[in-house]
Amino acid sequence: MNHSRRLFLQQASLAAAGLLLPGGISAFANSNGLPKRVGIQLYTMRDQLDKNPKDTLTQIAKIGYQEVETYYGTPGVYEGKFWGVPVKELKSLLSSLNLTSPSGHYGLNSFLTAGDGKDDELKAQVDYAAELGQKYFVIPALPFPQWDATPTADHYKFIAEQLNKAAEYCKKSGLHVAFHNHFWEFKPLADQPGSGYEVMLKHTDPGKVFFELDLFWAIKSGYDPVKLFAQAPGRFFALHVKDIDKARPEVLVSPATKDKKAMELLSMASFADVGTGAVDFKRILAKAPAAGVKHLYVEQDVIKTDHFQSITNSYGYVKNTLLK
Repeated sequence: MNHSRRLFLQQASLAAAGLLLPGGISAFANSNGLPKRVGIQLYTMRDQLDKNPKDTLTQIAKIGYQEVETYYGTPGVYEGKFWGVPVKELKSLLSSLNLTSPSGHYGLNSFLTAGDGKDDELKAQVDYAAELGQKYFVIPALPFPQWDATPTADHYKFIAEQLNKAAEYCKKSGLHVAFHNHFWEFKPLADQPGSGYEVMLKHTDPGKVFFELDLFWAIKSGYDPVKLFAQAPGRFFALHVKDIDKARPEVLVSPATKDKKAMELLSMASFADVGTGAVDFKRILAKAPAAGVKHLYVEQDVIKTDHFQSITNSYGYVKNTLLK
């Protein structure tokens, strides 16, 4: 075997092992195809961040989290600050703590409202996401007035069309668009079988619009995450790893709750530290690589114990049990 051939094979072997360059494949995935890095959706620590963002992020990093997903402040206020911290300073702070932010949540209330569709909020927030070095611009929810609207296929086709348009704009800044669910997207449609979520999966561009599946809300809506993965393989870039209180496992989307308002249903949800609740994460994560999952974000909407201890518990379970 000549020297050139031998060198080529050595390099190919190293590349396959993810060792040829820093940040290679081995930095991103375990042998089981799951991410190595554990992330957290910072909304979990919103009260602490409002009081002292630097100290909160420092403690998050000390626990072991390596990725953070941001959320952007008050709807309609685009001053370029997160918890009072300018974007440039936040980027520097995250870097000093060896934290990365692959994605962030940004509201598009006007853009996703029929008859409005203004893109000012999109343009403003895309700049912040790009400056932070994020790769996914995530819409965390439909506009509030739509939470209790009668769900129709036409409405969700409009949402899908707007997401496609947002994806075209975001592409200029090196960003992908993604949608994060709650439970109202899973309500039965009034005009055809299925749900609004399934309409969005079907009518968004599979190469440009992705999804961040919140496992808690999908399951509480009566949907199996594994079956959703099968409907759109490769399109779920991230999961919100969020557990359901074993004492309150009931489904929120059902004939018995069809007349309840969204805020009432939200108040009925009860959360748990990851690994202590009712969700079978091992079963779900076994199918996550084929679904396209690159990031896992711990999230807990309501914590009734010490917040830092809670997110430490959740981190430990994800890192030492789910990702082993």
